[in-house]
Amino acid sequence: MVNEQILVVKRAVLLKDDVWHGLNQGNTTSYIETINTHKEFLPREHMETNPLYKQIIPYLIFKHNNRYFLMQRKAKASEQRLKNKYTLGIGGHIRKEDMTGNDIFAWARREFDEEIAYTGSCTITPLGLLNDDSNEVGKVHIGLILLLEGNSAAIAVKSELASGQLLTLQECEQYYDTMESWSQILFDYLKNTIKNPLLIAGDFSFVHCYS
Repeated sequence: MVNEQILVVKRAVLLKDDVWHGLNQGNTTSYIETINTHKEFLPREHMETNPLYKQIIPYLIFKHNNRYFLMQRKAKASEQRLKNKYTLGIGGHIRKEDMTGNDIFAWARREFDEEIAYTGSCTITPLGLLNDDSNEVGKVHIGLILLLEGNSAAIAVKSELASGQLLTLQECEQYYDTMESWSQILFDYLKNTIKNPLLIAGDFSFVHCYS
């Protein structure tokens, strides 16, 4: 909806002088506290072209038995700059009416259930924050990256996405050039963690489970 009020934080407050490109695995808890303390809900139509703010996007990666759920967006996606792109992430804007209290994780679970048909249980682990100022979409968004590890392969897309399939990283690589930039960054990260398992560091002080 054009006039929906979405969760944003002033760029200068959230990032301060710590501007990075890619996935930042450190201080996840601190960033979430900053988001909760300084959050604003402003009209999406104004935020999409305002780089003074970052729109907070929980971005969920689903994994089952070393296979990842790769999806393709529709040609009529709500974010036209991402139409037809392949994505490893399930996510979207947090609307004012969707957020109860300060629980971003509860919202993320709702978003997953709205976009994905899944039978099984999951653990949710935060991987970090993703920033990509290399393009117009990335300049006004920041991703809270969450890894969902499921105990079932019974997963499919709903109407907001064109298709979805569980693939190994090697199989995902053939779609790399047509992935959205966030997914390319996360693909590179996931590929590197296979070679260097100690790269999975970050702030794992909280792991959520749901079924």
